Amino acid sequence: MAHHAAGLGRLIRRRPDATALIEGLKRDHTLLDLTLRERVLLDYAAKLTRTPWEMDNSDLDPMREAGLSDRDILDANLTVAYFAYVNRLAQGLGVEVEPYVG
Repeated sequence: MAHHAAGLGRLIRRRPDATALIEGLKRDHTLLDLTLRERVLLDYAAKLTRTPWEMDNSDLDPMREAGLSDRDILDANLTVAYFAYVNRLAQGLGVEVEPYVG
């Protein structure tokens, strides 16, 4: 989480709410004041990460209704899946994350 939060921090550092957003994401994204696009993407990412066996086609509907294209949805899916894969790889090999120095 610390490593990913540091990366996100670099991407959104110009947002006035960057620190609060990152801290809120660490706790519970559903409690944050987000755009509809951010909300549906985070809801999708959370479900795909926590309970992938429960996913079905209806999980794509909120994203489409929020205006995301099929390409946007594919990008979200690939990103979430990639991070899950890399995290499992690191955890399975006992890799320890070095503290972020920025």
